[in-house]
Amino acid sequence: MPVEFLGIAATDDGSETTARSGAAFDKEYTLRLARAHEDHGWDRVLFAYGSGSPDPAPAAAYIASRLDRLQILLAHRPNVSYPTFAAKTFATLDRISDGRLTVHFITGGNDHEQGREGDTLTKDERYARTREYIRIVKRIWTTREPFDHEGEHYRFHDFVSDVFPVQQPRPDVSFGGSSPAAYAAGGAEADVYCLWGEPLARTAEQIESVRAAAKAAGRTDVPRIQVAFRPIIAPTEELAWEKAHRTVGAITRRRQAGPVRGRRDGVLEAAQPQNTGSRRLIAIAEAGERYDRALWTPTAAATGGAGNSNALVGTPETVAQALLDYHDLGVDILSARGYDLLGDAIDFGRYVIPLVREEVAKRDAARAERAAARAREAARDVARDVARDVARDAEPLAAHRDGKALAL
Repeated sequence: MPVEFLGIAATDDGSETTARSGAAFDKEYTLRLARAHEDHGWDRVLFAYGSGSPDPAPAAAYIASRLDRLQILLAHRPNVSYPTFAAKTFATLDRISDGRLTVHFITGGNDHEQGREGDTLTKDERYARTREYIRIVKRIWTTREPFDHEGEHYRFHDFVSDVFPVQQPRPDVSFGGSSPAAYAAGGAEADVYCLWGEPLARTAEQIESVRAAAKAAGRTDVPRIQVAFRPIIAPTEELAWEKAHRTVGAITRRRQAGPVRGRRDGVLEAAQPQNTGSRRLIAIAEAGERYDRALWTPTAAATGGAGNSNALVGTPETVAQALLDYHDLGVDILSARGYDLLGDAIDFGRYVIPLVREEVAKRDAARAERAAARAREAARDVARDVARDVARDAEPLAAHRDGKALAL
């Protein structure tokens, strides 16, 4: 199974550990960071969404027009624009990028953050709206004739777009969440289902929930699975753990200094979060600091379970092996983002990505060889059975011939 790597397309150099040094949209830094991902083996980058953050769609168009290979994962919240408008925006961006777009739909897990842009729906209502929204966007992408829509949240008449994606029949749809409502919505509509990094056993349970939801929705396929981590790597294990503890210290000091803007859904949680995914991260952190090969939870605890916040700590070899453990569960998109956005993107691309790709290629080749060996063995069995049947059918004829010869 192929493996892909997703990084972050930040528009400034700030993170949970460091205040940004310039404007919220730093054009030069945005391009520099994206180019570092393209040059160091990453497949795509995420343009995240926050209520007060720079608009990710034009930022993504800026990068797409300047880079040749890097794919784009564009985060979008349905409450901020009508689906007819959004579908045209996405199709135009897919044109600009020559078919390198995936759209990540965010339902929104924080009522306060949603309310900042006028969204007053309850969480369950938001999930219903997101499902309706995704279906409309998909139809606009693939329909050449005008159509009407009369839904719970959207109504329009005689609409047809004049701009269509490069990708046919349409770009992929990405979705995330850890609640039953999220599994149901994403299982029904998503091509890619996104999870935050949790212990292997819990991740396996979530993957099964997504697959069950897809089956319940009548699908014959299942979404691809993406899992996100915050890697902390160094040349030795000792140095990696020293770096990890320095990172948590920096996160704590930054939070104590005042409100910190995050990159996913706007803010780092200051109190008990509303969304299921963050509550799961906090519960995992309370139950223990270290899990499996390299998963470390104090980074999630320090941020209040905000977004992608569990770390993988160790040498590049240790972190690569930890990622392969998730790949073995069925995860084929690995999302990673360090705390020094630019430096960590380069280091991860240089030292971790090649190790994972090499091992996945070896495993895929070994599986292909085993499959070929089974096919050869099956062919030999068929040939043997055919030869046996031919010999058995020939025996009565030989006896008949011998009998006639004797009678004469």
